Amino acid sequence: MKGDMITSPLITLNGVNKAFQGQDVLQNISLKLNQGEITTLIGPNGAGKSTLVRIVLGLIEPDSGSVVPRADLRIGYMPQKISIDPTLPISTCRFLQLANTSHEACHEALATVGISHLVATPIQKLSGGELQRALLARAILRKPNLLVLDEPVQGVDVNGQNSLYKMIGGLSKSLNCAVLMVSHDLHIVMSATDQVICLNHHICCSGRPDQVTQDPAYLDIFGQSTDKATAIYAHHHDHNHSLDGEVVAGDGDQHGEDCQHD
Repeated sequence: MKGDMITSPLITLNGVNKAFQGQDVLQNISLKLNQGEITTLIGPNGAGKSTLVRIVLGLIEPDSGSVVPRADLRIGYMPQKISIDPTLPISTCRFLQLANTSHEACHEALATVGISHLVATPIQKLSGGELQRALLARAILRKPNLLVLDEPVQGVDVNGQNSLYKMIGGLSKSLNCAVLMVSHDLHIVMSATDQVICLNHHICCSGRPDQVTQDPAYLDIFGQSTDKATAIYAHHHDHNHSLDGEVVAGDGDQHGEDCQHD
């Protein structure tokens, strides 16, 4: 039984349907989120991505179909953005403590995402990239085995986006968690994910990034130009990466001529 618990999907959706005011938003959605895998949800505006995320989070119920969470499911959620009253006197650490966790746990989470030096900084004073890291720190406070990230690089410059995506990949490994990530940054995100689900009210196509970008359904939505723009890069060399994406040498560490790093 214990072995089954470890290898079974963290959450399974079977034939999920959802409509609002008589209009179908999700149609026959079936998917599995597996521990240790990063799944990226893409699709045009109005495709139902936010509704699907809310169903995974348990905030709304499907009209039909089933949502089956694993018994030990623990979810950490990072919203696309937050709005904080600029006159509210609240530090970054205190913001994390609103999640009802200890001061020590907040410090540890901020250190994990590389902003421990901002512990006493007012949350309103953080830059776009720093705020996204603070939201990510809040999402990992309770060591979740499923991270749900809604547009995690919103308002972050290109260099910051690369750094955040590499950090998310590192967290997936260090926490041994599944990641469900909503994103529009196709050219970056394709190199930072294991599975892509292309949604347009139904699942148009899914699979590895290199498979999806060749699928006619994907090309019909995003066009031929995105195929050349996507930065699909798979590691085929023997070394590790830190949470910030830096190379950490290990036994048998070898970099070939085609070894590339953003």
